[in-house]
Amino acid sequence: MTHKTKWLVFAPTGLVIIGAGACLVGWATTLKNRGASTGQWVLAGTAALGVFNAGISLFGHGVVEKTLFELREKPLASEPTYHTISQL
Repeated sequence: MTHKTKWLVFAPTGLVIIGAGACLVGWATTLKNRGASTGQWVLAGTAALGVFNAGISLFGHGVVEKTLFELREKPLASEPTYHTISQL
C-alpha cells in the first residue's frame, strides 16, 4: 500500500472517528445531567474519550503518511538546488 493510499484511508477515517467520539462525549454528559449512576456515566465518558483519542491518533497517522508521500513518492520538478530547496 502506498503512502498516498494510506493517507487517503487514515485521514478521513480519523475525522469520522473523532466526530463519533465527540458525539459519545455529549451522550455521556447527558447521562450525567439526567442523574444516571456515577459508574454508568464515568464508564460511558471513558469509552467516549477512548474513541475520540483513537480518531486523533488515526488522523495523525494520516498526516504522517501525507508527509511521507510528499517526501518520497511525489516527483520533484528537477534536482533540488539552493533555489528550489523549499519544494522539499
